[in-house]
Amino acid sequence: MRVARTDQRIPGLLGRALSLELSAVQTYSTQARLVATWGLDAAAGRLRQEALEEMGHAERIIARMLALGVAPNASQLRPAAVGPDLLTLLHADHAFEVEVVGLYTDAARIGGPDDRLFFQTLLEEEIAHAHALVQWIAGLERLADDDGP
Repeated sequence: MRVARTDQRIPGLLGRALSLELSAVQTYSTQARLVATWGLDAAAGRLRQEALEEMGHAERIIARMLALGVAPNASQLRPAAVGPDLLTLLHADHAFEVEVVGLYTDAARIGGPDDRLFFQTLLEEEIAHAHALVQWIAGLERLADDDGP
C-alpha cells in the first residue's frame, strides 16, 4: 500500500473518527431495536436512519484512509448507550455527538487543504445531526410537560 504525503496526525485522527462513527452505528442500531420493543416504531425508524448515516461517515473515513495508504483500524468501539426510555437514550446520543463534533472541530484545523475540507464536511454534518437531536429532545420534553399533572 502506497502512503500519501500527509500530516502525521491525520491517520490517528481518522482512526479515532472511525472508532467513533462505528460506535455510533452500533449505538443507533441497538437503540432502534430497543425502542421497537417498546412499540415506538417511528422512533425506531429514525434511529435506524441515524445508523445508516453514521455508516456512511464510516465508509467515507475508510475510503480516505485507503486513499492515504493507511489500513483502516477502528481501535475501540464503545458499548452501545442504552437506557430506560427514549429521552435518556437521546440525551446520551447528544452527549456523544458533542464529542464527535469536538474531534472534527480539532481535525478540521490540521493538515493540508484536502484534510481540512474532509473533516470540515463531516463536522458540518455532525453539527446538523446534534442540532436535530436537540430539537427531537425538546419536542419530547414539551410533550411530557403537556402530559404532566
